[in-house]
Amino acid sequence: MIRFCTMLLILMVVSFNNQAQLPHLPWAKEVGAKKFPAGKKIFYTNNFGAKSDTITINTRAIQRAIDACAKAGGGIVAFKPGMYVTGSIFLKSNVHLRIDEGVLLLGSQNLSDYPDIDTRIAGIEMKWPAALINIIDVSNVAVTGKGIVNARGKFCWDKYWAMRKDYEPKGLRWIVDYDAKRVRTFLTQNASDITLKDITFKNAGFWTVQLLYSTRLTVDGVVIRNNEDGHGPSTDGIDVDSSSWVLIENCDIDCNDDDFCLKAGRDWDGLRVNRPTEYVVIRKCIARKGGGLLTLGSETSGGIRNVLAYDLQAFKTGQGFHIKSTTTRGGTVENIYLHNIKMDSVRNAFHFTMDWNPTYSNSMLPAGYNYDSVPRHWKTLLRKVDPPSKGIPVFRNIYVSNIKATGITNHIIYCNGIPQSPATYFNFSDIEITGAKAGTISNAKDWKFNNVSIKGSDGAPLAVEKSEHMNLTLTK
Repeated sequence: MIRFCTMLLILMVVSFNNQAQLPHLPWAKEVGAKKFPAGKKIFYTNNFGAKSDTITINTRAIQRAIDACAKAGGGIVAFKPGMYVTGSIFLKSNVHLRIDEGVLLLGSQNLSDYPDIDTRIAGIEMKWPAALINIIDVSNVAVTGKGIVNARGKFCWDKYWAMRKDYEPKGLRWIVDYDAKRVRTFLTQNASDITLKDITFKNAGFWTVQLLYSTRLTVDGVVIRNNEDGHGPSTDGIDVDSSSWVLIENCDIDCNDDDFCLKAGRDWDGLRVNRPTEYVVIRKCIARKGGGLLTLGSETSGGIRNVLAYDLQAFKTGQGFHIKSTTTRGGTVENIYLHNIKMDSVRNAFHFTMDWNPTYSNSMLPAGYNYDSVPRHWKTLLRKVDPPSKGIPVFRNIYVSNIKATGITNHIIYCNGIPQSPATYFNFSDIEITGAKAGTISNAKDWKFNNVSIKGSDGAPLAVEKSEHMNLTLTK
């Protein structure tokens, strides 16, 4: 028995080192919700005054059903088939919100139906409208069903573009995303043992699913279609934000920003909170249009670590695997495992940068503005990291294996580290990619290729500069 266990351990280590098989990570079996609401009694919102039409705002009726369910010790809140307009609703512990096939929830297009709450948006804590569906400060909650939630977020998109047109000439690109308050579709915050399953979300006003400051979360079989009414800005698919023990599987996302994204706070405020995103498994998912199949950042301040993503597909996304941060953000991105991925017509297969989007990332108050009179969240973004060295991000221990990609329209690999923090110990094995350009690696250290084929149609080789200890042997 001892000999058998020893041999098994050796096989695991060999498999891990070769990166040919799924990495053996014991923690990966422990992710996801461990509880599910047990109550079977059904509380139909219709019995609490909800009306199926496109006029009535049913927020209060739906909330009454939720409150009654929670007061009874838990159960199921459901709808008779039909269409229901609603603003923000707030689920409670032991409640299972069931949105069945034939049920369509329509988000109110009046911002006053989404009250401001204390939350975190794009890496800083501030007042912001509540989401359409909110799970805050509770545990053991589920939202399931084959129904549809259409947030009808175009009113938020239009607001943003109008404000950005006004802000950019004033040197305020860095703050417009925070001033243009928009509505998320689904939010968990300070919650645990939460399950989201099978729902179809459409046309988010801002991020679709945000998993914030929470633990033990399962997102399974969710479909996101955010481009039906146009191409809304910042309509991320699923954002894991300073949360842990998360399982995301069987999801299909078409959006207009990052598809699957991991975040952990921005700049001074993110470093103050200092809460990581960790122990995350993403598997058997599809990213269609969007900013990236898997994005880590740009909010990295609390750290992003222990992530396993496998059996994924990307079609026409902006990036395949994207790690992004900047020199005011800080945080360490480490122990990331990407395995068995297929990409088709993606812009960049691998894109790693520590100088992401300077006009958005670099906060600076233009001349003519009085610091004492600007809003509180402006001051949060303007506050400098002290000492500045805390703002230097770290990317290290990245393992990428069994990747096949065709039709890459720009770079196969683009890495832009910085001299004081080179991208360190990136391991690529069993890679076969063709595209427009092999790409560029700068400010990197201790990279290793094993059975890697990278072919750019321009004929130029992979360019490597300002890097050391690079073992980048390519197969013919």
